[in-house]
Amino acid sequence: MNELKTAVATACRILAHQGLAADVLGHVSVRLDDHRILLRCRGPRDRGLLFTGADDILVVPVRGGAELPDGYAAPNEAHIHTEVYRARPDVRAVVHVHPRDVMVADLAGAELLQVFGAYNIPASRLARRGVPVYPRSVLIRTPELGAAVAATMGGADVCLLRGHGIVTAGRSLGQATMHALDLAELARVTTDVIRLGGRPQPVPNSDAADLPDLGAAFDDESRWRHYASRLQAAGLAL
Repeated sequence: MNELKTAVATACRILAHQGLAADVLGHVSVRLDDHRILLRCRGPRDRGLLFTGADDILVVPVRGGAELPDGYAAPNEAHIHTEVYRARPDVRAVVHVHPRDVMVADLAGAELLQVFGAYNIPASRLARRGVPVYPRSVLIRTPELGAAVAATMGGADVCLLRGHGIVTAGRSLGQATMHALDLAELARVTTDVIRLGGRPQPVPNSDAADLPDLGAAFDDESRWRHYASRLQAAGLAL
């Protein structure tokens, strides 16, 4: 359990270090079983995602309120996590963060298309599968709102929350984290093309079909080690 808590805290730090969570907003979770998750909670001395510790990762029930240590509270938007898990038995981990680049691209009306190929194959393939958009800019603070987000997400591994942030899911903690980083990079490239006066266009179908699935060992595990090493180099590793 302690090792898994440290991994969730590391995911929070990676996302913040890469600019997807500016301060205290956002959270990451992993499924323990059908009834419980480990979720990044807020304590009395919360300093934000970049400084998340293993003690901030607590067991929260999928249904019903959580009994947490004194001074700790589950995020208001814990329903994002619980409702995605309820709707998606295949999902092992969920990320909710507020990357500015993704929000701005959507508010500008930029559809996140498969605009590049081999530059970033995981992000390219993610774009090809489509990025659903939940249209309400509200705090997801009820089970009903969480269920609406999960319904919008459907079988996708990413969902954009208009004027708010993103939700990503994965079969592993590393995969959910990399999906968030890839969605942010897709938005950055799209908006840069627009700023330079271009019109984002999807890569040809023949090229898209020739982009291989590099597998979890590369897409998720090796990239996780890379970003974790960046934390270590910055003196932020747990």
